[in-house]
Amino acid sequence: MNLSKSATFTLPRALRMLALAAAFLMAVPLQAFAAEQPAGEPLTAESAAEFLEAFFASEQAKPFYTGAAVVIVKDGEVIAQEGFGFADAKKKAVDPANTLFRMASVSKTFTAVAVMQLVEQGKIDLDEDIRTYLPGLEFENPFDTPVTTAHLLTHRSGFEVRDPQSEDLHGDFDLYVSIEDYAKQHMPPVVREPGTAYMYDNFAYLLLGLIVENVSGEPFEDYMQNHVFGPLGMDSSGFILNRENLERLATGYTAPGSEPIEPYVFRPTVMPHGGMIATAEDIGKFMIAFLNEGAAPDGARVLSAESVAAMSEYRNAIHPLLPDTTYGFESAAQLPMAGASRDVLTKLGDLPGNSSMLLLLPEEETGVFLTYNQMGALRDLFYMQFMASFFPSYGAPADLEAFGQDPAVRLEDLEGLYADLRLPSIVYAVEKGEDGTLTLSDALIGERSLRHAGGNLFVDEMMQRFAAFRVDEDGTVYMKESALNPLGYARKGETPVGYEDVAADHPYAPFILGIQSLGYYPNEEGLTFEPGRPVTRAELVWHLMAVSAVRGSTSDTYAFTDIAGHPLAPYIQAAAELGLVSGGSDGRFDPDRPATRQEAAVIVWNAYKLLFPETIFADVPVEGNTAEWALPAVRMMVALGLHGPEVAPSASGVPVFDGADLLKRQEEAALLYRLLLTPVQQIAAGLMEQPAA
Repeated sequence: MNLSKSATFTLPRALRMLALAAAFLMAVPLQAFAAEQPAGEPLTAESAAEFLEAFFASEQAKPFYTGAAVVIVKDGEVIAQEGFGFADAKKKAVDPANTLFRMASVSKTFTAVAVMQLVEQGKIDLDEDIRTYLPGLEFENPFDTPVTTAHLLTHRSGFEVRDPQSEDLHGDFDLYVSIEDYAKQHMPPVVREPGTAYMYDNFAYLLLGLIVENVSGEPFEDYMQNHVFGPLGMDSSGFILNRENLERLATGYTAPGSEPIEPYVFRPTVMPHGGMIATAEDIGKFMIAFLNEGAAPDGARVLSAESVAAMSEYRNAIHPLLPDTTYGFESAAQLPMAGASRDVLTKLGDLPGNSSMLLLLPEEETGVFLTYNQMGALRDLFYMQFMASFFPSYGAPADLEAFGQDPAVRLEDLEGLYADLRLPSIVYAVEKGEDGTLTLSDALIGERSLRHAGGNLFVDEMMQRFAAFRVDEDGTVYMKESALNPLGYARKGETPVGYEDVAADHPYAPFILGIQSLGYYPNEEGLTFEPGRPVTRAELVWHLMAVSAVRGSTSDTYAFTDIAGHPLAPYIQAAAELGLVSGGSDGRFDPDRPATRQEAAVIVWNAYKLLFPETIFADVPVEGNTAEWALPAVRMMVALGLHGPEVAPSASGVPVFDGADLLKRQEEAALLYRLLLTPVQQIAAGLMEQPAA
């Protein structure tokens, strides 16, 4: 179950993008990559223009953009630079030389350039503890290994997740928050040994921007202008969105034809990890210089050849077919049965109302930049079709025999529940099959089969892409799979020690132990669980927020008169802000009153009702003692299977859901487990497809 500020358990922005990409991959099968064209068409100005015109006019592409800009460079020259669609509601045409777009996380590549410049000057040592360059910035690191600048660059810092929050995007153009002040306020602890695991890390690149400021003695935005944008003639690029250049900024949309998104700025005001604005033409200038070993055509140099080579080298990989990151780039999306090539550099970016892709093929002296003013999977479709048309050799099926002799992982060691390191509400269940395969299940796609391809490599039979596992010496198991989150690892939960009052054959044991494995319940010897104890209303809200990766509210005012001073008040307030809970007519919430099963159902219904029309559950049969006001919610819970064995059929075969009964801890554990792993959207889609009785 996942939350957003839209008052629904819909996916937060990052998760929505992952789900959209996964749905896209399932909808666009192998024929999208025309690997039967072994040579490919030569990339020229003429063929590029023909490709772009056909692509953006296609019925496949039209749903994914309102306005878009593209620049393609080859052999040191721009061979295509085009705008498509509209930049705003007035239907102003996109101009690749004048329309500004948000670069989002493509900004990170430019922050990495600044860091590498200072490395060249001997002012930064990539292997030095970052505390050297961040005086006065305190954080906890319980490990002997320090966090280094290289760890920040490669998203292997070990920091706890600190992604930008919805309140960090705001409309106050006069507010200024410095990088340093923001970092001090939000500084995370180190929770994994630095260098051991890949987790896409926005905060790491914010810290890199602060390092650039501290080492250079210049404000980050000035440093970028003086040492990167200025030398390359990127006259429309910067990290400050002011009222003057706002008129040139493409209006963001949630989807074609939808309402425009109001202009916004950030906290911190200068955002090294995602706040850059630029034109497509400007990015073309950068691509030409980078592909020319750091030098622009006029001789201006922003990087040494050695730094370009360092930024082009993948530093870590869970498997050779699944590289992670370089200094400033990440691996491209896997092509079917080909994996991700180490010879392809990409950087993707997403913000509300914008998605971008920077693509470099150094061996081909080719670069592509695509940006468009809505979030979506246009770049995935573009990438597959572009590579199929011009460079299909990168999509040649991988030689799996080359990995057949690798030391095999024990399938039983891989079984268990996994949580994504960055988005812990993405949970996978991995089970060993009798035929030597693994079954991978999650709440967004459902069930998939992983066929062992040798060593630690597996083939996702549904996606026709690869997944891999890593078992460390201490028993920690990591997984990387491409469908939901290619930008990081998922980690297997700890072995649950169980509870003295929950026997192995207890009907709720799988749910209780599963939630314990994921870390939401304490995992210590000698504890009792009290499976039959009722759950309080505050505890219920807290646990629902926890499994949804939603933090407590920071508001100093409360929606209810009786929660001030309560230890769980921030979570109750967050639920109120999301529209998930309401109090009585007297303004009270009664946080310590036991919750009923129908109250739990209504909270979930408040989350999901914007996803599903109530009518699809209207005819779901249900019996039991449930209040009329809770019946729509209870019908949904029964239809989606969001419950444990307490819901059983009556003598007539109708499910019995006694909503007025108190919610016991064992039943809450089943609910939490089901919310994390049940593919509710697929089940609901099946209900909507059923013919009327």
